[in-house]
Amino acid sequence: MDELPIGRRVAYWRARRKMSQQVFADRLGKSKSWVDKVERGVRRLDKFSVVYEIADVLQVDVTLLLGKEPERRSDSLNCIDQIEVEEIRAALERYDQISTFFFAPPEAPPLTEMRKAVSHAWLTYQHAKYGVLARALPKLLRDGQAADMAGSCGENGRDAAHLLGQVYQIASSTLRKLGEHELSWLAADRSIAVSQRAGDHLLAGIATYRVGAALLALGRSRPALEVNVNLANRLAPCDSTEATPERLSVYGMLLLNGAMAAARIGDTATVRDLLHGAEEAARELGSDQNHFWTCFGPTNVQLHRVAAAVELGDGRVAVETHEQQIDGDAFAALLPERRAHHYIDVARGYAQIGDVEKASEMLLEGDRLAPSEIRCRPIAREVLSDVLRRTRGTPPVPVAELAEHMGVGV
Repeated sequence: MDELPIGRRVAYWRARRKMSQQVFADRLGKSKSWVDKVERGVRRLDKFSVVYEIADVLQVDVTLLLGKEPERRSDSLNCIDQIEVEEIRAALERYDQISTFFFAPPEAPPLTEMRKAVSHAWLTYQHAKYGVLARALPKLLRDGQAADMAGSCGENGRDAAHLLGQVYQIASSTLRKLGEHELSWLAADRSIAVSQRAGDHLLAGIATYRVGAALLALGRSRPALEVNVNLANRLAPCDSTEATPERLSVYGMLLLNGAMAAARIGDTATVRDLLHGAEEAARELGSDQNHFWTCFGPTNVQLHRVAAAVELGDGRVAVETHEQQIDGDAFAALLPERRAHHYIDVARGYAQIGDVEKASEMLLEGDRLAPSEIRCRPIAREVLSDVLRRTRGTPPVPVAELAEHMGVGV
Protein backbone atom coordinates (compact mmCIF):
# COMPACT_ATOMS: atom_id res chain seq x y z
CA MET A 1 0.00 0.00 0.00
CA ASP A 2 3.09 2.29 0.11
CA GLU A 3 2.62 3.36 -3.50
CA LEU A 4 -1.00 4.45 -3.06
CA PRO A 5 -1.79 8.18 -2.84
CA ILE A 6 -2.78 9.37 0.62
CA GLY A 7 -6.45 9.73 -0.35
CA ARG A 8 -6.63 6.04 -1.23
CA ARG A 9 -5.01 5.17 2.09
CA VAL A 10 -7.63 7.25 3.90
CA ALA A 11 -10.36 5.38 2.01
CA TYR A 12 -8.74 2.04 2.86
CA TRP A 13 -8.59 2.71 6.59
CA ARG A 14 -12.07 4.25 6.63
CA ALA A 15 -13.41 1.05 5.06
CA ARG A 16 -11.51 -1.09 7.59
CA ARG A 17 -13.14 0.93 10.37
CA LYS A 18 -16.52 0.28 8.70
CA MET A 19 -17.32 4.01 8.54
CA SER A 20 -19.44 5.56 5.83
CA GLN A 21 -18.16 8.73 4.22
CA GLN A 22 -20.89 10.66 6.03
CA VAL A 23 -19.98 9.30 9.47
CA PHE A 24 -16.29 9.94 8.79
CA ALA A 25 -17.06 13.49 7.64
CA ASP A 26 -19.18 14.17 10.73
CA ARG A 27 -16.39 13.07 13.04
CA LEU A 28 -13.93 15.30 11.23
CA GLY A 29 -16.31 18.25 11.13
CA LYS A 30 -16.12 18.25 7.32
CA SER A 31 -18.63 17.68 4.54
CA LYS A 32 -19.18 14.37 2.81
CA SER A 33 -18.15 16.06 -0.45
CA TRP A 34 -14.81 17.06 1.12
CA VAL A 35 -14.14 13.44 2.14
CA ASP A 36 -15.08 12.14 -1.30
CA LYS A 37 -12.72 14.60 -3.01
CA VAL A 38 -9.85 13.67 -0.66
CA GLU A 39 -10.32 9.97 -1.26
CA ARG A 40 -10.46 10.43 -5.05
CA GLY A 41 -7.35 12.61 -5.00
CA VAL A 42 -9.18 15.69 -6.27
CA ARG A 43 -8.40 17.57 -3.08
CA ARG A 44 -4.86 17.49 -1.66
CA LEU A 45 -4.04 16.93 2.00
CA ASP A 46 -1.22 19.40 2.39
CA LYS A 47 -1.65 20.29 6.08
CA PHE A 48 -0.10 17.97 8.64
CA SER A 49 -2.63 19.12 11.23
CA VAL A 50 -5.45 17.75 9.07
CA VAL A 51 -3.59 14.48 8.43
CA TYR A 52 -3.07 14.03 12.18
CA GLU A 53 -6.76 14.71 12.80
CA ILE A 54 -7.72 12.09 10.21
CA ALA A 55 -5.32 9.58 11.78
CA ASP A 56 -6.91 10.23 15.17
CA VAL A 57 -10.44 9.64 13.85
CA LEU A 58 -9.34 6.48 12.04
CA GLN A 59 -7.35 5.35 15.11
CA VAL A 60 -4.17 4.57 13.17
CA ASP A 61 -0.63 5.83 13.45
CA VAL A 62 -0.11 8.82 11.19
CA THR A 63 2.88 7.13 9.51
CA LEU A 64 0.48 4.60 7.98
CA LEU A 65 -1.42 7.39 6.24
CA LEU A 66 1.87 8.82 5.02
CA GLY A 67 2.80 5.54 3.33
CA LYS A 68 5.35 4.27 5.85
CA GLU A 69 3.72 0.92 6.56
CA PRO A 70 5.95 -2.15 6.17
CA GLU A 71 5.18 -5.07 3.92
CA ARG A 72 3.12 -7.84 5.42
CA ARG A 73 5.03 -11.01 6.23
CA SER A 74 4.15 -14.25 4.55
CA ASP A 75 3.13 -15.65 7.94
CA SER A 76 0.82 -12.74 8.81
CA LEU A 77 -2.24 -14.97 8.78
CA ASN A 78 -0.84 -16.79 11.80
CA CYS A 79 1.19 -14.00 13.41
CA ILE A 80 0.97 -10.23 13.45
CA ASP A 81 2.32 -7.51 11.20
CA GLN A 82 3.20 -3.91 11.96
CA ILE A 83 -0.13 -2.59 10.69
CA GLU A 84 -1.92 -4.66 13.31
CA VAL A 85 0.59 -3.61 15.98
CA GLU A 86 -0.16 0.04 15.18
CA GLU A 87 -3.90 -0.59 15.39
CA ILE A 88 -3.48 -2.11 18.85
CA ARG A 89 -1.17 0.75 19.84
CA ALA A 90 -3.77 3.29 18.72
CA ALA A 91 -6.43 1.56 20.81
CA LEU A 92 -4.14 1.52 23.87
CA GLU A 93 -3.23 5.19 23.42
CA ARG A 94 -6.83 6.38 23.69
CA TYR A 95 -7.66 8.54 26.71
CA ASP A 96 -11.35 9.01 26.07
CA GLN A 97 -12.20 8.54 29.75
CA ILE A 98 -11.47 12.21 30.43
CA SER A 99 -14.23 13.21 28.00
CA THR A 100 -16.90 11.76 30.30
CA PHE A 101 -16.37 14.81 32.51
CA PHE A 102 -17.74 16.96 29.72
CA PHE A 103 -19.83 14.75 27.42
CA ALA A 104 -22.10 11.74 27.66
CA PRO A 105 -20.16 8.45 27.35
CA PRO A 106 -20.20 6.76 23.93
CA GLU A 107 -22.65 4.00 23.18
CA ALA A 108 -21.22 0.73 24.46
CA PRO A 109 -22.03 -2.91 23.71
CA PRO A 110 -24.18 -4.68 26.32
CA LEU A 111 -22.15 -6.31 29.08
CA THR A 112 -23.55 -9.73 28.16
CA GLU A 113 -21.99 -9.37 24.71
CA MET A 114 -18.74 -8.10 26.21
CA ARG A 115 -18.54 -11.12 28.53
CA LYS A 116 -18.92 -13.47 25.57
CA ALA A 117 -16.33 -11.55 23.56
CA VAL A 118 -13.83 -11.56 26.43
CA SER A 119 -14.27 -15.30 27.08
CA HIS A 120 -13.84 -16.01 23.38
CA ALA A 121 -10.67 -13.90 23.30
CA TRP A 122 -9.21 -15.80 26.26
CA LEU A 123 -9.92 -19.13 24.58
CA THR A 124 -8.42 -17.82 21.34
CA TYR A 125 -5.27 -16.91 23.27
CA GLN A 126 -5.08 -20.24 25.07
CA HIS A 127 -5.41 -22.04 21.74
CA ALA A 128 -2.52 -19.89 20.42
CA LYS A 129 -4.47 -18.26 17.59
CA TYR A 130 -2.44 -15.08 17.85
CA GLY A 131 -3.10 -13.73 14.36
CA VAL A 132 -6.87 -14.03 14.84
CA LEU A 133 -6.60 -12.40 18.25
CA ALA A 134 -4.37 -9.57 17.05
CA ARG A 135 -6.94 -8.58 14.45
CA ALA A 136 -9.75 -8.69 17.01
CA LEU A 137 -7.94 -6.81 19.79
CA PRO A 138 -8.36 -3.20 18.56
CA LYS A 139 -12.16 -3.48 18.48
CA LEU A 140 -12.23 -5.43 21.73
CA LEU A 141 -10.15 -2.72 23.40
CA ARG A 142 -12.38 0.07 22.07
CA ASP A 143 -15.54 -1.79 23.11
CA GLY A 144 -14.12 -2.52 26.55
CA GLN A 145 -13.12 1.11 27.03
CA ALA A 146 -16.57 2.27 25.92
CA ALA A 147 -18.28 -0.18 28.27
CA ASP A 148 -16.07 0.98 31.13
CA MET A 149 -16.85 4.65 30.44
CA ALA A 150 -20.56 3.93 30.24
CA GLY A 151 -20.40 1.80 33.39
CA SER A 152 -18.62 4.51 35.35
CA CYS A 153 -21.84 6.49 35.18
CA GLY A 154 -24.10 3.60 36.20
CA GLU A 155 -24.60 0.65 38.49
CA ASN A 156 -22.58 -1.77 36.31
CA GLY A 157 -19.32 0.07 36.83
CA ARG A 158 -17.44 -2.72 38.60
CA ASP A 159 -18.53 -5.38 36.09
CA ALA A 160 -17.45 -3.19 33.17
CA ALA A 161 -14.10 -2.41 34.82
CA HIS A 162 -13.56 -6.13 35.47
CA LEU A 163 -14.08 -6.90 31.78
CA LEU A 164 -11.81 -4.08 30.62
CA GLY A 165 -9.14 -5.29 33.05
CA GLN A 166 -9.30 -8.70 31.41
CA VAL A 167 -9.10 -7.19 27.92
CA TYR A 168 -5.92 -5.33 28.88
CA GLN A 169 -4.49 -8.60 30.22
CA ILE A 170 -5.33 -10.45 26.99
CA ALA A 171 -3.63 -7.68 25.03
CA SER A 172 -0.58 -7.75 27.31
CA SER A 173 -0.12 -11.50 27.05
CA THR A 174 -0.59 -11.55 23.27
CA LEU A 175 1.78 -8.65 22.67
CA ARG A 176 4.43 -10.23 24.89
CA LYS A 177 4.23 -13.48 22.95
CA LEU A 178 4.75 -11.60 19.71
CA GLY A 179 7.74 -9.60 20.93
CA GLU A 180 6.00 -6.24 21.48
CA HIS A 181 7.24 -5.96 25.04
CA GLU A 182 6.80 -2.21 25.67
CA LEU A 183 3.17 -2.35 24.58
CA SER A 184 2.72 -5.49 26.68
CA TRP A 185 3.95 -3.59 29.74
CA LEU A 186 1.61 -0.66 28.99
CA ALA A 187 -1.42 -2.94 28.67
CA ALA A 188 -0.57 -4.83 31.87
CA ASP A 189 -0.09 -1.58 33.78
CA ARG A 190 -3.48 -0.36 32.55
CA SER A 191 -5.01 -3.60 33.78
CA ILE A 192 -3.76 -3.03 37.33
CA ALA A 193 -5.40 0.38 37.53
CA VAL A 194 -8.69 -0.84 36.10
CA SER A 195 -8.69 -3.97 38.28
CA GLN A 196 -8.41 -1.83 41.39
CA ARG A 197 -11.51 0.09 40.31
CA ALA A 198 -13.24 -3.24 39.78
CA GLY A 199 -12.65 -3.99 43.46
CA ASP A 200 -11.28 -7.47 42.76
CA HIS A 201 -7.97 -8.10 44.51
CA LEU A 202 -7.45 -11.38 42.64
CA LEU A 203 -7.93 -9.71 39.26
CA ALA A 204 -5.41 -7.09 40.39
CA GLY A 205 -3.14 -9.94 41.45
CA ILE A 206 -3.16 -11.64 38.08
CA ALA A 207 -2.73 -8.22 36.43
CA THR A 208 0.42 -7.86 38.53
CA TYR A 209 1.54 -11.23 37.21
CA ARG A 210 1.15 -9.82 33.67
CA VAL A 211 3.24 -6.78 34.65
CA GLY A 212 5.92 -9.10 36.00
CA ALA A 213 5.88 -11.14 32.80
CA ALA A 214 6.23 -7.99 30.70
CA LEU A 215 9.11 -6.73 32.86
CA LEU A 216 10.82 -10.09 32.51
CA ALA A 217 10.43 -9.95 28.73
CA LEU A 218 12.00 -6.47 28.80
CA GLY A 219 15.03 -7.87 30.64
CA ARG A 220 14.00 -6.27 33.94
CA SER A 221 14.42 -9.46 35.93
CA ARG A 222 14.93 -8.03 39.41
CA PRO A 223 11.88 -5.70 39.32
CA ALA A 224 9.90 -8.64 37.91
CA LEU A 225 10.97 -10.80 40.84
CA GLU A 226 10.07 -8.11 43.37
CA VAL A 227 6.64 -7.30 41.98
CA ASN A 228 5.63 -10.96 41.85
CA VAL A 229 6.94 -11.94 45.28
CA ASN A 230 5.64 -8.83 47.04
CA LEU A 231 2.07 -9.42 45.90
CA ALA A 232 2.31 -13.19 46.41
CA ASN A 233 3.17 -12.52 50.05
CA ARG A 234 0.04 -10.37 50.37
CA LEU A 235 -2.17 -12.99 48.75
CA ALA A 236 -0.77 -16.01 50.58
CA PRO A 237 -3.77 -17.80 52.19
CA CYS A 238 -3.61 -17.65 55.98
CA ASP A 239 -6.05 -20.51 56.58
CA SER A 240 -8.32 -22.95 54.79
CA THR A 241 -11.15 -20.42 54.48
CA GLU A 242 -8.90 -18.15 52.40
CA ALA A 243 -7.48 -20.99 50.32
CA THR A 244 -10.10 -20.81 47.58
CA PRO A 245 -9.25 -22.32 44.18
CA GLU A 246 -9.19 -18.84 42.66
CA ARG A 247 -6.82 -17.43 45.27
CA LEU A 248 -4.53 -20.46 45.16
CA SER A 249 -4.32 -20.14 41.37
CA VAL A 250 -3.40 -16.45 41.38
CA TYR A 251 -1.00 -16.89 44.29
CA GLY A 252 0.64 -19.88 42.62
CA MET A 253 1.14 -18.10 39.30
CA LEU A 254 2.79 -15.15 41.04
CA LEU A 255 5.24 -17.57 42.66
CA LEU A 256 5.92 -19.31 39.35
CA ASN A 257 6.58 -16.04 37.56
CA GLY A 258 8.83 -14.98 40.42
CA ALA A 259 10.74 -18.24 40.03
CA MET A 260 11.31 -17.49 36.35
CA ALA A 261 12.64 -14.04 37.21
CA ALA A 262 14.93 -15.50 39.87
CA ALA A 263 16.20 -18.06 37.35
CA ARG A 264 17.01 -15.27 34.89
CA ILE A 265 19.10 -13.63 37.63
CA GLY A 266 20.77 -16.94 38.48
CA ASP A 267 19.40 -17.10 42.05
CA THR A 268 18.97 -20.87 42.41
CA ALA A 269 17.98 -20.73 46.09
CA THR A 270 15.08 -18.36 45.40
CA VAL A 271 14.03 -20.45 42.41
CA ARG A 272 13.89 -23.53 44.63
CA ASP A 273 11.89 -21.76 47.36
CA LEU A 274 9.35 -20.22 45.00
CA LEU A 275 8.81 -23.46 43.10
CA HIS A 276 8.32 -25.26 46.41
CA GLY A 277 5.69 -22.70 47.46
CA ALA A 278 3.90 -23.03 44.13
CA GLU A 279 4.00 -26.81 44.42
CA GLU A 280 2.33 -26.64 47.83
CA ALA A 281 -0.40 -24.37 46.46
CA ALA A 282 -0.92 -26.73 43.52
CA ARG A 283 -1.11 -29.71 45.83
CA GLU A 284 -3.79 -27.95 47.86
CA LEU A 285 -5.66 -27.09 44.67
CA GLY A 286 -5.52 -30.76 43.70
CA SER A 287 -5.54 -30.63 39.90
CA ASP A 288 -4.80 -28.35 36.96
CA GLN A 289 -7.54 -25.75 36.70
CA ASN A 290 -8.13 -22.56 34.76
CA HIS A 291 -9.31 -19.99 37.29
CA PHE A 292 -8.61 -16.48 36.04
CA TRP A 293 -7.34 -18.18 32.87
CA THR A 294 -4.16 -19.31 34.64
CA CYS A 295 -4.02 -23.07 33.84
CA PHE A 296 -2.48 -23.37 37.31
CA GLY A 297 -2.00 -26.76 38.94
CA PRO A 298 0.54 -29.52 39.58
CA THR A 299 1.40 -30.02 35.90
CA ASN A 300 1.97 -26.33 35.26
CA VAL A 301 4.35 -26.22 38.21
CA GLN A 302 6.40 -29.00 36.60
CA LEU A 303 6.43 -27.14 33.29
CA HIS A 304 7.83 -24.09 35.07
CA ARG A 305 10.40 -26.33 36.76
CA VAL A 306 11.62 -27.25 33.28
CA ALA A 307 11.59 -23.63 32.12
CA ALA A 308 13.48 -22.44 35.21
CA ALA A 309 16.15 -25.11 34.70
CA VAL A 310 16.61 -23.94 31.12
CA GLU A 311 16.98 -20.32 32.26
CA LEU A 312 19.60 -21.46 34.77
CA GLY A 313 21.44 -23.20 31.92
CA ASP A 314 20.86 -26.68 33.33
CA GLY A 315 19.52 -28.46 30.26
CA ARG A 316 20.10 -31.87 31.81
CA VAL A 317 17.70 -31.17 34.69
CA ALA A 318 15.18 -29.68 32.28
CA VAL A 319 15.23 -32.76 30.05
CA GLU A 320 15.07 -35.20 32.97
CA THR A 321 12.11 -33.34 34.46
CA HIS A 322 10.33 -33.43 31.10
CA GLU A 323 11.00 -37.12 30.53
CA GLN A 324 10.49 -38.47 34.04
CA GLN A 325 8.32 -36.18 36.17
CA ILE A 326 5.50 -34.85 33.99
CA ASP A 327 2.29 -36.86 33.94
CA GLY A 328 1.50 -37.56 30.28
CA ASP A 329 -2.27 -37.65 30.64
CA ALA A 330 -2.36 -34.44 32.69
CA PHE A 331 -0.06 -32.74 30.18
CA ALA A 332 -2.28 -33.81 27.28
CA ALA A 333 -5.28 -32.25 29.03
CA LEU A 334 -3.65 -28.79 29.12
CA LEU A 335 -4.62 -26.18 26.54
CA PRO A 336 -2.50 -25.91 23.35
CA GLU A 337 -0.69 -22.68 24.25
CA ARG A 338 0.65 -24.13 27.50
CA ARG A 339 1.82 -27.37 25.88
CA ALA A 340 3.41 -25.74 22.84
CA HIS A 341 5.16 -23.21 25.08
CA HIS A 342 6.60 -26.14 27.03
CA TYR A 343 7.90 -27.74 23.82
CA ILE A 344 9.93 -24.57 23.18
CA ASP A 345 11.43 -24.78 26.66
CA VAL A 346 12.25 -28.48 26.26
CA ALA A 347 13.78 -27.79 22.83
CA ARG A 348 16.06 -25.25 24.53
CA GLY A 349 16.97 -27.87 27.13
CA TYR A 350 17.88 -30.46 24.51
CA ALA A 351 19.90 -27.84 22.62
CA GLN A 352 21.82 -27.04 25.81
CA ILE A 353 22.95 -30.67 26.13
CA GLY A 354 23.78 -30.87 22.42
CA ASP A 355 20.89 -33.10 21.31
CA VAL A 356 19.78 -31.07 18.28
CA GLU A 357 17.74 -33.95 16.88
CA LYS A 358 15.50 -34.05 19.94
CA ALA A 359 15.38 -30.25 20.01
CA SER A 360 14.12 -30.32 16.42
CA GLU A 361 11.51 -32.93 17.36
CA MET A 362 10.18 -30.71 20.15
CA LEU A 363 9.84 -27.71 17.83
CA LEU A 364 8.04 -29.81 15.23
CA GLU A 365 5.74 -31.26 17.89
CA GLY A 366 4.90 -27.77 19.08
CA ASP A 367 4.30 -26.64 15.51
CA ARG A 368 1.85 -29.50 14.92
CA LEU A 369 0.00 -28.61 18.09
CA ALA A 370 -0.09 -24.79 17.88
CA PRO A 371 1.71 -23.33 14.86
CA SER A 372 1.48 -19.71 16.02
CA GLU A 373 3.24 -20.48 19.30
CA ILE A 374 6.25 -21.74 17.33
CA ARG A 375 6.19 -19.61 14.19
CA CYS A 376 5.34 -16.26 15.78
CA ARG A 377 7.53 -16.17 18.86
CA PRO A 378 11.02 -14.65 18.67
CA ILE A 379 12.36 -17.17 21.20
CA ALA A 380 11.30 -20.07 18.96
CA ARG A 381 13.16 -18.49 16.05
CA GLU A 382 16.26 -18.23 18.23
CA VAL A 383 16.04 -21.90 19.19
CA LEU A 384 15.54 -23.01 15.59
CA SER A 385 18.48 -20.88 14.44
CA ASP A 386 20.64 -22.52 17.12
CA VAL A 387 19.48 -25.98 16.04
CA LEU A 388 20.26 -25.26 12.39
CA ARG A 389 23.74 -23.95 13.23
CA ARG A 390 24.54 -27.17 15.08
CA THR A 391 23.03 -29.53 12.51
CA ARG A 392 25.66 -31.34 10.47
CA GLY A 393 24.88 -31.45 6.79
CA THR A 394 21.41 -30.80 5.40
CA PRO A 395 18.65 -30.60 8.05
CA PRO A 396 15.72 -33.02 7.81
CA VAL A 397 13.00 -31.92 5.38
CA PRO A 398 10.39 -31.11 8.10
CA VAL A 399 12.91 -28.92 9.93
CA ALA A 400 13.92 -27.16 6.71
CA GLU A 401 10.26 -26.54 5.84
CA LEU A 402 9.58 -25.12 9.30
CA ALA A 403 12.62 -22.85 8.95
CA GLU A 404 11.29 -21.63 5.59
CA HIS A 405 7.88 -20.86 7.11
CA MET A 406 9.52 -18.97 9.95
CA GLY A 407 11.94 -17.06 7.76
CA VAL A 408 14.97 -18.63 9.43
CA GLY A 409 17.93 -19.21 7.12
CA VAL A 410 19.04 -22.81 6.73
